[in-house]
Amino acid sequence: MKLFAQFIAPLAPRSGVRARGVLLTLAVLGAFALTANQASAQVIRNDEPDFLVFGAGAFDINDDQTAAEFDAQFRLNTALWIFRPQVGLFVTSDSAFYAHAGFYSDFHLGDRFVLSPSISVGGFHEGDGKDLGGAIEFRSALELAYKFENKARLGLQFGHLSNASIYDSNPGEEFLILNFSLPVTVFDR
Repeated sequence: MKLFAQFIAPLAPRSGVRARGVLLTLAVLGAFALTANQASAQVIRNDEPDFLVFGAGAFDINDDQTAAEFDAQFRLNTALWIFRPQVGLFVTSDSAFYAHAGFYSDFHLGDRFVLSPSISVGGFHEGDGKDLGGAIEFRSALELAYKFENKARLGLQFGHLSNASIYDSNPGEEFLILNFSLPVTVFDR
C-alpha cells in the first residue's frame, strides 16, 4: 500500500486531489493494459480505415465555467503495437483553443461497438474561459462508439484535460463530446 501511495501521490495536483482526473487517467491506462494481452483479430483489427472525427459537446462539465466545445481529430490506422497516432484540436464558445497529438487504440466489442481509450499532450490557450494553470496540458479520454456498415462511427467520449501538476495551479476539467468518425482514404497504405 505504501508503494501504491508513493506512485499515486505525484499524480495528485498540489492544490488538492482531483480524483476524477486521476481515476479517468488510470481507467484509460487500465483499458490499454487489460486489453493489450488480448490483441487478437477479434479485438484489434488492422482492416479499419483512417478517420476524420468531428465532435460537439461540453467543456468543463463538472465546474461553473461550462462552455460549448467543438472538436476535430484525425486518427490514423497505422499501428505501433496496439497504439495508433492521432492529432486534433478543439475550440470552445469561450474562445479557448487546444491542439494535441497522441495515441489511441480501438477495441472492438463484437461487430458494432468500439471502445477507444486515448492519451495526448498539447498546447492550450484559455481565451475568455477557464484557466487550466499553463499552456501544456495532457488529455485522456474514453469513447464508446457504434459502428455502421460503412465503418463510420457515432460515439460518446468522456475525457479529462489537466497539466498533471507541472504548474502551481492544476484545476483540470472534464469534457463530454458526441463524435462522428468519418472513414477516409487520404493516406491509404
